[in-house]
Amino acid sequence: MENLVKLTIDGVSVEVPAGTTVLEAARSVGINIPTLCFLKDLNEIGACRMCIVDTGARAFGAACVLPVAEGMNVKTNTPKLRAARKTNLELLLSNHDKKCLSCVRSQNCELQQLCKDLGVDDVDHYKGKQNVYDIDELSPSIVRDNNKCVLCRRCVAACNLTQAVGVIGPVGRGFKTQITSPWWQSLADVGCINCGQCIAACPTGALHEKDNTANVWDLLNNPDVHVVVQPAPAVRAALGEEFGIPMGTSVTGKLAAALRRLGFEKVFDTDWGADLTIMEEGTEFIGRLQSGGVLPMITSCSPGWIKFCETYYPDFIPNLSSCKSPHEMEGAMIKSYWAEKEGIDPKTVRVVSVMPCTAKKFEAKRPELGHDGMQDVDEVITTRELARMIKQAGIDFANLPDEDFDPVLGESTGAAVIFGATGGVMEAALRTVYEKVTGETLASVDFNAVRGIEGVKEATIKVGDLDVNVAVAHGTANAARLLDSVRSGEKTYHFIEVMGCPGGCVTGGGQPIVSAQKRMECDPKTLRAAALYNEDANKPQRKSHENPSIQALYDNYLGEPNSHKAHELLHTHYEARPKYK
Repeated sequence: MENLVKLTIDGVSVEVPAGTTVLEAARSVGINIPTLCFLKDLNEIGACRMCIVDTGARAFGAACVLPVAEGMNVKTNTPKLRAARKTNLELLLSNHDKKCLSCVRSQNCELQQLCKDLGVDDVDHYKGKQNVYDIDELSPSIVRDNNKCVLCRRCVAACNLTQAVGVIGPVGRGFKTQITSPWWQSLADVGCINCGQCIAACPTGALHEKDNTANVWDLLNNPDVHVVVQPAPAVRAALGEEFGIPMGTSVTGKLAAALRRLGFEKVFDTDWGADLTIMEEGTEFIGRLQSGGVLPMITSCSPGWIKFCETYYPDFIPNLSSCKSPHEMEGAMIKSYWAEKEGIDPKTVRVVSVMPCTAKKFEAKRPELGHDGMQDVDEVITTRELARMIKQAGIDFANLPDEDFDPVLGESTGAAVIFGATGGVMEAALRTVYEKVTGETLASVDFNAVRGIEGVKEATIKVGDLDVNVAVAHGTANAARLLDSVRSGEKTYHFIEVMGCPGGCVTGGGQPIVSAQKRMECDPKTLRAAALYNEDANKPQRKSHENPSIQALYDNYLGEPNSHKAHELLHTHYEARPKYK
């Protein structure tokens, strides 16, 4: 039987399980104690002292790390507590770059919100010496501005615990402490995988994506080029949040409409590229399975995961699928198949990808991802950047009518849309692999064993006479744990899906920021994934090999999956990378 603890918080009787923190107990009865460094299940260190409470002890305690005790009498809102929190906040502001109006996180900044909530009306109350740092802009994906850092260490926890990368941490002591990389190197010169989970964790504008919107505006205003756009599956599950639409709402039709109003010549869908990926990747897997190729085969859709593998697990490079990621495949097809069909010189085509992922910015610059002297994708913007462009253009997103993507490279199946959730690539692949190997029609296309947000999921799938052992991992710390088990011989798999970000692309480093408060109330991973699974369930075709436009592509252009032409355009290679330059 669960051991319950009784206590009183602000005169309210509370009964919670033993081990519950005062912060959790208070929120269970609608009392919201302010926090800054706290991030549920990730960073619970009591460093910022914003959540201090009075329990009658000699000193105030940090509610986020203070366990409840029988008979405890907690006060959260006394004059002394309010004054102490305000003082703590003013001290933080004394060493903070306060250009809030032009900050990328303005109106979505937890520090700004605390100032409003706690009535801080003098941001220079403790005026004195202030540290000034150079802004690190060398990474193609992430900008680090320590002038806005509050030393909460949430980014450090994300990098170390969620991603097992650990290229940032506190350096120096006292007033000179800063969050940086070993030997004060740029993020571009260490083993950063560009995933952006540090950005998602940051409560301020100290970390943000490298903004490419100016480049995209320039392309849209260039009459000499044909500008084509493609949004990833996960974008439609989160973009609406930037415009007040509830989390978990799919905004596919409004997304297509907004992109068209921004001026893109063609609005295609990376879901089409996802269906194409399944044809190539599924065929590659069947080939390895039947001809004694390198197993387990591991998916290659996530560029953060790919760079993690190249940097920290290079011995698994032969296991990686040679397939390009979906948006890179689609970019290659736009600059070959589509351009040829339209009679357009491919060198005048510019492809813009809208991605939930900051690592895609790095990926698009990889020299091997192109052909005939052209990169497959010219510009990558995140979901957040697209939202900014829509706002800059004065588009009333929430009231847009639903529109369809353009045909040819905009038609997709349900298998493609679930690429945005952890387990989705595996499920999409199994739908096609099963039917291609057995020649039978699946009674149910739902592979529930690979769904959900457990860090590592395993299943054995009967494919004809074969028992296919599969595994799914999301977040590179979970991927490391899985690879270690394979390396040691503890586990044996045929096929592995890895997504670099926790929950998959739906919570990628380029998705709308979710505050610590909101994370206490809901789980973005499950809500956004549900939007994608609902869209899958309502699609007329739910298997990639049933996509008529993909079938036409092979009939009229590529020949067959894994053909010589397909390998030239749709496949790539990888390289071992040093951890430090």
